[in-house]
Amino acid sequence: MSETSSENLLGTYLKDRRTRLDAAAFGFGGGRRRTPGLRREEVAQRANISPTWYTWLEQGRGGAPSADVLDRIARALMLTDVEREHLFLIGLGRPPEVRYQASEGVSPRLQRVLDALETSPAIIRTLIWDVVAWNRAATLVLTDYAKLPPEQRNILRLIFSVPRVRAAQYDWESVARFVVAAFRADAARAGAVSHVADFVDEMCGLSPDFARLWRDNDVRSYGEGVKHLRHPVLGPISFEYSAFAVDGRPDLGMVVYNPATPDDAARIRAVLAKQSD
Repeated sequence: MSETSSENLLGTYLKDRRTRLDAAAFGFGGGRRRTPGLRREEVAQRANISPTWYTWLEQGRGGAPSADVLDRIARALMLTDVEREHLFLIGLGRPPEVRYQASEGVSPRLQRVLDALETSPAIIRTLIWDVVAWNRAATLVLTDYAKLPPEQRNILRLIFSVPRVRAAQYDWESVARFVVAAFRADAARAGAVSHVADFVDEMCGLSPDFARLWRDNDVRSYGEGVKHLRHPVLGPISFEYSAFAVDGRPDLGMVVYNPATPDDAARIRAVLAKQSD
């Protein structure tokens, strides 16, 4: 995309968003307006930038604005996270830096997606690995999260501080090294490094193993792979896992563990059916 065309796209987008706003809702005088929405100088005032420069941006001749200016314009125009990202993509050719926001849980619709996976344990986790939703298969195979207080529903905390979870891993060292590296990458991607600092300090004090692995500064992508467990009821069992982003919810990710064999699925189904009787 040429510089001229990107500037034109930016100007068109800014004008479109500006004209959708209600001036009265922002405390600007009513009176008769020739066009709907805010005036250019009103957006500039809210963004604390020069009215002349803002006018030039809308006219496609303002040059490339800084990330700080785009951020102020996004707030002035009350853009959603998706709209803000689009503004940065057309204005600078890249997405904005991530702003970490604590998760507010999942929608009933997303919970129904989990519940539809009968024999596949599935969880929704935040980018700092707090588990905020799960299905019945996850309760059976992984952990009964409902019995834990919310602050204890953290995958790292479970891996490093719960003997039952540790004993279920065939190669605990490899699993622990992987989750620490993937957690580090997720926290950085989410812009949550400072947010998790206290948690990391707590985990380092709680587990010398965590402290040792954290000092290695490894990073990994969660992606997909195979997980083997020693389960007290199901016995040795294997899963193929995949991690997915939740569209429209950058604070959440889904992990689904599909039974590796028909026999693995049949054993999960049989225990779940017995629990329902």
